[in-house]
Amino acid sequence: MNVGDAQAFFQDTSMQDETSYKQYRGEVLDSKTNDPLVFASLVLEGTNISTVTNTEGTFLLKVPNTIENGNVVISFLGYRNKSIPLAQLSEDKNKIELDVSVTTLSEVNISAPKNALALVKETLRRKGENYYNNPALMTAFYRETIKKRRRNVSLAEAVVNIYKTPYTSSRKDVVKLYKARKNTDYSKLDTVALKLQGGPFNALYVDLMKYPDFIFTPESIEDYKFTYDRSTTINDRLIYVIDFKQRSNILEPLYAGKLFIDADKKVLTSAVFSLNITNRDMASRMFVRRKPRNARVYPTQIAYRVDYRERDGRWYYGYSNALLEFKINWDRKLFNSVYSMTCEMAVTDWEENLGEIPKSKDRLKSTIILADEAIGFSDPDFWGEFNIIEPEKSIESAIRKIQRQLKRAKSDRSTSP
Repeated sequence: MNVGDAQAFFQDTSMQDETSYKQYRGEVLDSKTNDPLVFASLVLEGTNISTVTNTEGTFLLKVPNTIENGNVVISFLGYRNKSIPLAQLSEDKNKIELDVSVTTLSEVNISAPKNALALVKETLRRKGENYYNNPALMTAFYRETIKKRRRNVSLAEAVVNIYKTPYTSSRKDVVKLYKARKNTDYSKLDTVALKLQGGPFNALYVDLMKYPDFIFTPESIEDYKFTYDRSTTINDRLIYVIDFKQRSNILEPLYAGKLFIDADKKVLTSAVFSLNITNRDMASRMFVRRKPRNARVYPTQIAYRVDYRERDGRWYYGYSNALLEFKINWDRKLFNSVYSMTCEMAVTDWEENLGEIPKSKDRLKSTIILADEAIGFSDPDFWGEFNIIEPEKSIESAIRKIQRQLKRAKSDRSTSP
Protein backbone atom coordinates (compact mmCIF):
# COMPACT_ATOMS: atom_id res chain seq x y z
CA MET A 1 0.00 0.00 0.00
CA ASN A 2 1.46 3.37 -0.93
CA VAL A 3 1.12 6.45 1.22
CA GLY A 4 -2.17 8.22 0.55
CA ASP A 5 -2.81 6.03 -2.49
CA ALA A 6 -1.58 8.88 -4.71
CA GLN A 7 -2.14 8.15 -8.37
CA ALA A 8 -0.88 9.87 -11.51
CA PHE A 9 -3.39 10.26 -14.32
CA PHE A 10 -1.78 10.60 -17.70
CA GLN A 11 -4.70 11.90 -19.47
CA ASP A 12 -17.33 30.60 -2.59
CA THR A 13 -17.55 31.91 0.83
CA SER A 14 -17.04 35.74 1.01
CA MET A 15 -13.70 37.07 2.20
CA GLN A 16 -13.32 38.96 5.43
CA ASP A 17 -12.19 42.58 5.46
CA GLU A 18 -8.65 42.92 4.10
CA THR A 19 -7.74 45.20 7.02
CA SER A 20 -8.60 42.61 9.66
CA TYR A 21 -5.06 41.27 9.86
CA LYS A 22 -1.40 42.25 9.79
CA GLN A 23 1.12 40.33 7.75
CA TYR A 24 4.82 39.77 8.32
CA ARG A 25 7.24 38.55 5.64
CA GLY A 26 10.81 37.45 6.01
CA GLU A 27 13.31 34.62 5.94
CA VAL A 28 14.76 32.16 8.44
CA LEU A 29 18.48 31.48 8.13
CA ASP A 30 21.36 29.59 9.75
CA SER A 31 23.15 32.19 11.90
CA LYS A 32 26.62 31.07 10.78
CA THR A 33 26.27 29.89 7.19
CA ASN A 34 23.38 32.17 6.21
CA ASP A 35 21.77 29.17 4.50
CA PRO A 36 17.96 29.21 4.33
CA LEU A 37 16.18 26.88 6.76
CA VAL A 38 13.56 24.98 4.79
CA PHE A 39 10.23 24.10 6.47
CA ALA A 40 11.07 25.96 9.68
CA SER A 41 8.01 26.43 11.87
CA LEU A 42 6.66 29.80 13.09
CA VAL A 43 3.96 29.77 15.78
CA LEU A 44 2.34 32.70 17.55
CA GLU A 45 2.83 31.72 21.19
CA GLY A 46 -0.36 31.04 23.13
CA THR A 47 -2.38 30.61 19.93
CA ASN A 48 -2.76 28.01 17.20
CA ILE A 49 -1.74 30.48 14.45
CA SER A 50 1.26 29.19 12.52
CA THR A 51 3.03 28.87 9.20
CA VAL A 52 6.20 27.32 7.72
CA THR A 53 9.02 28.57 5.55
CA ASN A 54 9.16 27.45 1.92
CA THR A 55 12.06 25.76 0.11
CA GLU A 56 13.82 29.13 -0.09
CA GLY A 57 13.50 29.78 3.64
CA THR A 58 10.98 32.62 3.28
CA PHE A 59 7.70 32.97 5.16
CA LEU A 60 4.45 34.92 5.33
CA LEU A 61 2.65 35.11 8.68
CA LYS A 62 -0.78 36.75 9.04
CA VAL A 63 -1.98 37.78 12.49
CA PRO A 64 -5.46 39.17 13.32
CA ASN A 65 -5.55 42.84 14.32
CA THR A 66 -7.23 41.79 17.56
CA ILE A 67 -3.86 40.36 18.68
CA GLU A 68 -1.53 43.26 19.45
CA ASN A 69 0.99 41.57 21.73
CA GLY A 70 2.61 38.17 21.72
CA ASN A 71 5.73 36.31 20.73
CA VAL A 72 6.47 34.38 17.55
CA VAL A 73 8.39 31.19 18.27
CA ILE A 74 10.59 29.96 15.43
CA SER A 75 11.84 26.37 15.55
CA PHE A 76 13.82 24.03 13.33
CA LEU A 77 15.22 20.56 13.86
CA GLY A 78 18.75 20.75 15.30
CA TYR A 79 18.51 24.46 16.20
CA ARG A 80 17.64 26.48 19.28
CA ASN A 81 14.15 27.97 19.30
CA LYS A 82 13.95 31.74 19.01
CA SER A 83 11.16 33.88 20.44
CA ILE A 84 10.55 37.32 18.90
CA PRO A 85 7.93 39.83 20.09
CA LEU A 86 5.42 40.81 17.42
CA ALA A 87 6.28 44.45 18.03
CA GLN A 88 9.83 43.80 16.82
CA LEU A 89 8.74 42.36 13.49
CA SER A 90 8.31 44.60 10.46
CA GLU A 91 5.88 44.02 7.64
CA ASP A 92 8.64 42.96 5.26
CA LYS A 93 12.27 41.86 5.04
CA ASN A 94 12.51 40.25 8.48
CA LYS A 95 15.76 38.30 8.78
CA ILE A 96 15.60 35.68 11.53
CA GLU A 97 18.74 33.73 12.36
CA LEU A 98 18.74 30.50 14.36
CA ASP A 99 21.72 29.01 16.20
CA VAL A 100 22.65 25.34 15.97
CA SER A 101 21.76 23.53 19.18
CA VAL A 102 24.71 21.54 20.48
CA THR A 103 24.17 18.91 23.16
CA THR A 104 26.99 16.92 24.71
CA LEU A 105 25.51 13.44 24.58
CA SER A 106 27.64 12.16 27.45
CA GLU A 107 25.90 14.65 29.74
CA VAL A 108 22.44 13.40 28.83
CA ASN A 109 21.28 10.84 31.37
CA ILE A 110 19.02 8.89 29.05
CA SER A 111 19.68 5.31 28.01
CA ALA A 112 18.55 4.24 24.58
CA PRO A 113 16.58 1.01 24.14
CA LYS A 114 18.76 -1.94 23.22
CA ASN A 115 17.53 -1.99 19.65
CA ALA A 116 16.01 0.60 17.35
CA LEU A 117 13.01 -1.54 16.42
CA ALA A 118 11.94 -1.66 20.07
CA LEU A 119 12.07 2.14 20.23
CA VAL A 120 9.93 2.52 17.10
CA LYS A 121 7.33 0.08 18.44
CA GLU A 122 7.23 1.89 21.80
CA THR A 123 6.79 5.24 20.02
CA LEU A 124 3.83 3.91 18.03
CA ARG A 125 2.36 2.34 21.16
CA ARG A 126 2.52 5.59 23.17
CA LYS A 127 0.71 7.83 20.68
CA GLY A 128 -2.36 8.00 22.94
CA GLU A 129 -0.43 9.71 25.72
CA ASN A 130 1.83 11.88 23.55
CA TYR A 131 -0.43 13.20 20.78
CA TYR A 132 -3.48 15.44 20.82
CA ASN A 133 -6.22 12.94 21.54
CA ASN A 134 -9.37 15.03 21.25
CA PRO A 135 -11.26 15.77 18.02
CA ALA A 136 -9.80 18.90 16.41
CA LEU A 137 -10.88 21.25 13.64
CA MET A 138 -7.82 22.34 11.68
CA THR A 139 -7.45 24.96 8.99
CA ALA A 140 -4.73 24.05 6.51
CA PHE A 141 -3.21 25.48 3.35
CA TYR A 142 -2.53 22.99 0.56
CA ARG A 143 -0.57 23.46 -2.67
CA GLU A 144 0.22 21.07 -5.50
CA THR A 145 2.36 21.76 -8.55
CA ILE A 146 3.25 19.86 -11.70
CA LYS A 147 6.47 20.59 -13.53
CA LYS A 148 7.74 19.46 -16.91
CA ARG A 149 11.40 19.25 -16.11
CA ARG A 150 11.92 22.63 -14.37
CA ARG A 151 8.97 24.53 -15.82
CA ASN A 152 5.71 24.94 -13.88
CA VAL A 153 2.81 23.73 -16.01
CA SER A 154 0.10 23.33 -13.37
CA LEU A 155 -0.59 24.95 -10.01
CA ALA A 156 -3.48 24.34 -7.62
CA GLU A 157 -3.96 25.78 -4.14
CA ALA A 158 -6.62 25.30 -1.51
CA VAL A 159 -7.63 26.17 2.02
CA VAL A 160 -9.22 23.12 3.63
CA ASN A 161 -10.83 22.27 6.94
CA ILE A 162 -9.53 19.04 8.49
CA TYR A 163 -11.81 17.33 10.98
CA LYS A 164 -9.05 15.50 12.81
CA THR A 165 -10.07 12.42 14.77
CA PRO A 166 -8.17 11.34 17.91
CA TYR A 167 -4.86 9.61 17.28
CA THR A 168 -6.14 6.51 19.07
CA SER A 169 -9.26 6.34 16.90
CA SER A 170 -9.45 4.06 13.86
CA ARG A 171 -11.73 6.56 12.10
CA LYS A 172 -10.10 8.49 9.28
CA ASP A 173 -9.92 12.26 9.21
CA VAL A 174 -12.53 14.17 7.21
CA VAL A 175 -11.59 16.99 4.85
CA LYS A 176 -13.81 19.78 3.56
CA LEU A 177 -12.79 22.18 0.80
CA TYR A 178 -13.16 25.83 1.83
CA LYS A 179 -11.82 27.52 -1.30
CA ALA A 180 -9.41 26.71 -4.08
CA ARG A 181 -7.89 28.01 -7.30
CA LYS A 182 -5.89 26.46 -10.13
CA ASN A 183 -4.22 27.05 -13.48
CA THR A 184 -2.92 24.52 -15.98
CA ASP A 185 -1.09 25.20 -19.24
CA TYR A 186 -1.86 22.00 -21.14
CA SER A 187 0.11 23.26 -24.15
CA LYS A 188 3.28 22.37 -22.23
CA LEU A 189 2.13 18.86 -21.33
CA ASP A 190 2.83 17.24 -24.72
CA THR A 191 -0.15 14.98 -25.40
CA VAL A 192 -0.34 14.08 -21.70
CA ALA A 193 -2.88 15.37 -19.19
CA LEU A 194 -0.99 14.69 -15.98
CA LYS A 195 -3.10 14.90 -12.82
CA LEU A 196 -2.60 14.06 -9.16
CA GLN A 197 -5.31 11.94 -7.61
CA GLY A 198 -5.94 12.36 -3.90
CA GLY A 199 -5.32 16.09 -3.49
CA PRO A 200 -4.89 17.01 0.22
CA PHE A 201 -5.09 13.36 1.24
CA ASN A 202 -1.67 12.77 -0.33
CA ALA A 203 -0.26 15.08 2.34
CA LEU A 204 -2.62 14.17 5.17
CA TYR A 205 -1.94 10.43 5.02
CA VAL A 206 1.79 11.09 5.53
CA ASP A 207 0.84 11.58 9.20
CA LEU A 208 2.57 8.37 10.31
CA MET A 209 1.31 8.47 13.86
CA LYS A 210 -2.30 8.61 12.67
CA TYR A 211 -1.84 6.30 9.69
CA PRO A 212 1.10 3.99 10.51
CA ASP A 213 -0.37 1.15 8.45
CA PHE A 214 0.51 2.93 5.22
CA ILE A 215 4.12 1.98 6.03
CA PHE A 216 4.41 -0.01 9.26
CA THR A 217 1.70 -2.61 9.76
CA PRO A 218 2.18 -5.04 12.66
CA GLU A 219 3.35 -7.55 10.05
CA SER A 220 5.36 -5.37 7.65
CA ILE A 221 7.36 -3.61 10.37
CA GLU A 222 9.38 -6.81 10.67
CA ASP A 223 10.34 -6.45 6.98
CA TYR A 224 12.44 -3.39 7.86
CA LYS A 225 15.86 -3.08 9.40
CA PHE A 226 16.12 -0.25 11.98
CA THR A 227 19.45 1.21 13.09
CA TYR A 228 20.60 4.18 15.17
CA ASP A 229 22.07 7.17 13.35
CA ARG A 230 23.80 10.15 14.97
CA SER A 231 21.46 11.88 17.43
CA THR A 232 20.38 15.52 17.13
CA THR A 233 18.41 18.00 19.23
CA ILE A 234 15.25 20.09 19.21
CA ASN A 235 15.68 23.10 21.46
CA ASP A 236 18.29 21.25 23.55
CA ARG A 237 16.15 18.11 23.83
CA LEU A 238 17.81 14.92 22.69
CA ILE A 239 16.36 13.38 19.54
CA TYR A 240 17.20 9.84 18.46
CA VAL A 241 17.58 9.49 14.71
CA ILE A 242 16.51 6.06 13.45
CA ASP A 243 17.40 4.89 9.94
CA PHE A 244 15.16 2.27 8.37
CA LYS A 245 15.17 0.33 5.11
CA GLN A 246 13.64 -2.88 3.85
CA ARG A 247 15.46 -6.13 4.40
CA SER A 248 17.36 -7.52 1.40
CA ASN A 249 15.13 -10.61 1.13
CA ILE A 250 11.94 -8.52 0.67
CA LEU A 251 11.01 -8.07 -2.99
CA GLU A 252 7.98 -5.79 -2.64
CA PRO A 253 8.89 -2.08 -2.90
CA LEU A 254 8.94 -0.65 0.62
CA TYR A 255 10.27 2.57 2.13
CA ALA A 256 13.58 3.83 3.49
CA GLY A 257 14.20 6.92 5.56
CA LYS A 258 14.76 8.51 8.96
CA LEU A 259 12.57 8.81 12.06
CA PHE A 260 13.28 11.59 14.58
CA ILE A 261 12.15 10.45 18.04
CA ASP A 262 12.21 12.46 21.26
CA ALA A 263 14.43 10.45 23.61
CA ASP A 264 12.57 11.35 26.79
CA LYS A 265 8.91 11.23 25.76
CA LYS A 266 9.25 8.69 22.92
CA VAL A 267 7.51 11.04 20.46
CA LEU A 268 7.94 11.01 16.69
CA THR A 269 8.70 14.66 15.95
CA SER A 270 9.53 14.33 12.24
CA ALA A 271 10.07 11.74 9.51
CA VAL A 272 11.50 11.69 5.99
CA PHE A 273 11.27 8.65 3.75
CA SER A 274 11.14 7.50 0.14
CA LEU A 275 9.98 4.48 -1.82
CA ASN A 276 12.41 1.87 -3.05
CA ILE A 277 11.94 2.06 -6.82
CA THR A 278 14.59 -0.47 -7.82
CA ASN A 279 11.82 -2.58 -9.36
CA ARG A 280 10.44 0.04 -11.76
CA ASP A 281 7.58 -2.09 -13.05
CA MET A 282 6.20 -2.81 -9.58
CA ALA A 283 6.62 0.83 -8.53
CA SER A 284 4.85 1.96 -11.68
CA ARG A 285 1.85 -0.26 -10.96
CA MET A 286 1.58 1.35 -7.52
CA PHE A 287 1.42 4.93 -8.75
CA VAL A 288 0.41 5.12 -12.40
CA ARG A 289 -3.33 4.81 -12.94
CA ARG A 290 -3.50 5.37 -16.69
CA LYS A 291 -0.92 6.04 -19.38
CA PRO A 292 -0.66 6.44 -23.16
CA ARG A 293 -0.38 3.23 -25.15
CA ASN A 294 2.71 4.46 -26.97
CA ALA A 295 4.71 5.18 -23.82
CA ARG A 296 6.39 3.52 -20.87
CA VAL A 297 5.87 5.42 -17.62
CA TYR A 298 7.73 4.76 -14.40
CA PRO A 299 8.55 6.70 -11.23
CA THR A 300 12.11 7.90 -10.64
CA GLN A 301 11.51 9.30 -7.14
CA ILE A 302 8.74 9.01 -4.55
CA ALA A 303 9.52 10.89 -1.33
CA TYR A 304 7.67 12.18 1.75
CA ARG A 305 8.15 14.32 4.84
CA VAL A 306 6.03 14.96 7.95
CA ASP A 307 6.62 17.34 10.86
CA TYR A 308 4.77 17.53 14.17
CA ARG A 309 4.31 20.48 16.52
CA GLU A 310 3.93 20.59 20.29
CA ARG A 311 1.58 22.55 22.49
CA ASP A 312 1.00 22.02 26.21
CA GLY A 313 2.89 18.75 26.18
CA ARG A 314 0.89 17.22 23.32
CA TRP A 315 2.00 16.84 19.72
CA TYR A 316 -0.09 17.17 16.57
CA TYR A 317 0.25 17.07 12.79
CA GLY A 318 1.73 20.32 11.50
CA TYR A 319 3.20 19.95 8.01
CA SER A 320 3.85 17.35 5.32
CA ASN A 321 4.88 17.13 1.70
CA ALA A 322 5.18 14.58 -1.08
CA LEU A 323 7.23 14.43 -4.28
CA LEU A 324 6.37 12.12 -7.17
CA GLU A 325 8.70 12.21 -10.18
CA PHE A 326 8.02 10.28 -13.38
CA LYS A 327 9.83 9.59 -16.62
CA ILE A 328 7.95 8.88 -19.85
CA ASN A 329 9.74 7.01 -22.63
CA TRP A 330 7.85 7.52 -25.86
CA ASP A 331 7.85 4.98 -28.68
CA ARG A 332 9.56 6.31 -31.81
CA LYS A 333 10.68 9.50 -30.09
CA LEU A 334 14.29 10.42 -29.45
CA PHE A 335 13.73 12.34 -26.22
CA ASN A 336 11.89 11.32 -23.07
CA SER A 337 9.71 13.50 -20.85
CA VAL A 338 10.27 14.09 -17.15
CA TYR A 339 7.48 15.32 -14.90
CA SER A 340 7.42 15.99 -11.17
CA MET A 341 4.38 16.44 -8.96
CA THR A 342 4.77 17.99 -5.54
CA CYS A 343 2.21 18.68 -2.87
CA GLU A 344 2.47 20.17 0.59
CA MET A 345 0.09 21.06 3.37
CA ALA A 346 0.57 23.14 6.51
CA VAL A 347 -1.83 23.46 9.43
CA THR A 348 -2.20 27.20 10.01
CA ASP A 349 -4.82 27.21 12.79
CA TRP A 350 -6.76 24.72 14.87
CA GLU A 351 -9.16 24.41 17.74
CA GLU A 352 -10.93 21.65 19.63
CA ASN A 353 -13.83 20.26 17.65
CA LEU A 354 -16.97 20.16 19.78
CA GLY A 355 -18.77 17.73 17.50
CA GLU A 356 -19.03 19.44 14.13
CA ILE A 357 -18.74 17.01 11.21
CA PRO A 358 -19.66 17.93 7.61
CA LYS A 359 -22.31 15.95 5.78
CA SER A 360 -21.12 13.27 3.39
CA LYS A 361 -21.96 15.36 0.32
CA ASP A 362 -19.73 18.18 1.60
CA ARG A 363 -16.69 16.01 2.26
CA LEU A 364 -13.76 15.66 -0.10
CA LYS A 365 -13.28 12.14 -1.42
CA SER A 366 -9.84 10.60 -1.12
CA THR A 367 -9.92 10.14 -4.91
CA ILE A 368 -10.35 13.87 -5.58
CA ILE A 369 -8.40 15.54 -8.39
CA LEU A 370 -8.10 19.09 -7.10
CA ALA A 371 -7.22 20.52 -10.49
CA ASP A 372 -10.64 19.39 -11.72
CA GLU A 373 -12.49 20.87 -8.73
CA ALA A 374 -10.85 24.27 -8.30
CA ILE A 375 -11.84 27.47 -10.06
CA GLY A 376 -9.44 29.70 -11.98
CA PHE A 377 -7.01 32.15 -10.45
CA SER A 378 -8.34 35.35 -8.96
CA ASP A 379 -6.83 38.59 -7.70
CA PRO A 380 -3.64 38.69 -5.53
CA ASP A 381 -5.72 39.10 -2.35
CA PHE A 382 -7.66 35.89 -3.00
CA TRP A 383 -6.57 34.27 0.28
CA GLY A 384 -7.30 37.30 2.47
CA GLU A 385 -6.37 36.63 6.09
CA PHE A 386 -5.55 32.93 5.64
CA ASN A 387 -1.98 31.91 6.38
CA ILE A 388 -0.42 30.30 3.34
CA ILE A 389 2.94 28.85 2.42
CA GLU A 390 4.91 31.64 0.74
CA PRO A 391 5.34 30.82 -2.98
CA GLU A 392 8.79 30.04 -4.32
CA LYS A 393 10.22 32.41 -6.92
CA SER A 394 9.38 30.05 -9.77
CA ILE A 395 5.78 29.77 -8.57
CA GLU A 396 5.58 33.53 -7.99
CA SER A 397 6.68 34.01 -11.59
CA ALA A 398 4.00 31.58 -12.79
CA ILE A 399 1.34 33.39 -10.72
CA ARG A 400 2.38 36.78 -12.13
CA LYS A 401 2.15 35.37 -15.63
CA ILE A 402 -1.33 34.02 -14.93
CA GLN A 403 -2.44 37.38 -13.53
CA ARG A 404 -1.08 39.22 -16.60
CA GLN A 405 -2.97 36.85 -18.87
CA LEU A 406 -6.19 37.40 -16.91
CA LYS A 407 -5.71 41.18 -16.99
CA ARG A 408 -5.05 41.10 -20.73
CA ALA A 409 -8.12 38.93 -21.36
CA LYS A 410 -10.27 41.25 -19.25
CA SER A 411 -8.95 44.26 -21.18
CA ASP A 412 -9.69 42.59 -24.51
CA ARG A 413 -13.27 41.88 -23.44
CA SER A 414 -13.85 45.44 -22.28
CA THR A 415 -12.61 46.94 -25.58
CA SER A 416 -14.40 44.50 -27.89
CA PRO A 417 -17.47 45.86 -29.73
